[in-house]
Amino acid sequence: MTVHKEELGSGEHEEADGYVPSARRLERERHKRARARRATAIGALSTLVTAVVLYLVVVNAPGWQRTKETFFDLGYAREAFPKVLEGLWLNVRLLLICGAAVLVLGMLIAVARTLRGPVFFPLRFLAAAYTDFFRGLPLIINLMIVVLGVPALRLQGVTVDPVLLGGTALTLTYSAYVAEVFRAGIESVHPSQRAAARSLGLNNRQTLRYVVLPQAVRRQVPPLLNDLVSLQKDTGLVSIGGAVDAVRAADIIVGRSLNYTPYIVAGLVFVALTIPMTRFTDWVTARMDRRQAQGGAV
Repeated sequence: MTVHKEELGSGEHEEADGYVPSARRLERERHKRARARRATAIGALSTLVTAVVLYLVVVNAPGWQRTKETFFDLGYAREAFPKVLEGLWLNVRLLLICGAAVLVLGMLIAVARTLRGPVFFPLRFLAAAYTDFFRGLPLIINLMIVVLGVPALRLQGVTVDPVLLGGTALTLTYSAYVAEVFRAGIESVHPSQRAAARSLGLNNRQTLRYVVLPQAVRRQVPPLLNDLVSLQKDTGLVSIGGAVDAVRAADIIVGRSLNYTPYIVAGLVFVALTIPMTRFTDWVTARMDRRQAQGGAV
């Protein structure tokens, strides 16, 4: 009678393969499972105790009742939630459009900073001046200058839309940060990669496009995702120009009711939008660390 290997259980598989785990290995695996269960139980218990202590400290504070009425009013939360969600669509669009513009502009600036030869000195100087200026200039001041200053010039053909001007200010600031991320990735590629590409007949442009940039971008994915997470949060700053995003929608209700619950709602909506991006960034970082530790391609 023939017994197919697929019909065997795990133990039968091991016997069919001629391998039987030793008693020491079985004991070690039981010990690991027991430690994992114990660690999970301890973590859950410590989290519960911490939550209870924080709850008791907050609700027993002298001003808790007044704070609850001002910041955690369920009626105002229900009123604000749909309007905040409607304004959030503007933040999402700004993230998508500004994020793409930031990546393109940041890459161009980084490439300009890494060009070799004296003929490219003006480009390197301008790129370095750009990154130094916009990384040093606070974002809120940049937004005020662009959103409030550009319309004051009354230039023909220049938009005065606060959304477009706010997106421009965000792009200017974040492209400086992203350019430095890309530049770090480009400079992390070993010179032997360039030498090997040139020995195969590739010119400087082809070497940069096919050899250097793919490695540089792949290595810098985690910090790039972190910058996009920060950009997602800072899209709320366009409200200073009057654009009705999630923050501005909450601010309108607060101005009418003098209750700050809508701010809490807007903050929680931003947190809910940011957490998946943050967890994805952590997953990408851990995956790349594992591949690097195993000697794989970074």
